Amino acid sequence: MVGCVSSEGHQVWKAVIALPLLAALLGGCGSTNSDTYDLSASVKANGPSVKNRQILIPTPTALQALDSNQIVIRVSPSEIQYLGKSQWSDKLSKMVQSKLVEAFENTGKLGGVGVPGQGLAIDYQIVTDIRSFEISAVGGQKTATVEISEKILNDRTGTVKAQNVFRKVVSVSGGSNPDFVRALDAAFAGVTSELVDWTLRSL
Repeated sequence: MVGCVSSEGHQVWKAVIALPLLAALLGGCGSTNSDTYDLSASVKANGPSVKNRQILIPTPTALQALDSNQIVIRVSPSEIQYLGKSQWSDKLSKMVQSKLVEAFENTGKLGGVGVPGQGLAIDYQIVTDIRSFEISAVGGQKTATVEISEKILNDRTGTVKAQNVFRKVVSVSGGSNPDFVRALDAAFAGVTSELVDWTLRSL
């Protein structure tokens, strides 16, 4: 039996035999001897230079089912499982925060980029929510989907300057765990590139 989580957050038990094509790939809610994966932050941003702006990147919000070091596989519209013998190097929200900071810093187009607690004089907060970060195995076609919403929040007035939603879907080439992770990384890179570029143009 394999433990999984429904979209409502309740634990559901489903026999592995019911998913013969995925049984070799899916594990329980935790696994031992797992391969550990990271995300990349090598993105290109064409937005303008805004050296007179300093931004803060708080930890993104996310549903509990997403916000762990487990890699999510969606097997039906209301049911998820986790990729067996594989894990992220940290909680997903912490990884996304770190990579967003790195991506903004790598542009060289901002006066400063920080996280809470660093004491920077901040102009804007980049408030994000991870809506989707998963492999979909619904309908037989495997795809990686990453969706992140963003609000640019004026740190002095508390008003939202602009907001947007960024989504990328990438087909999975192959059936191995590294193939799944590569597709998720590519989808995240696409979202990050658009998010950074739009933010620079909106500040």
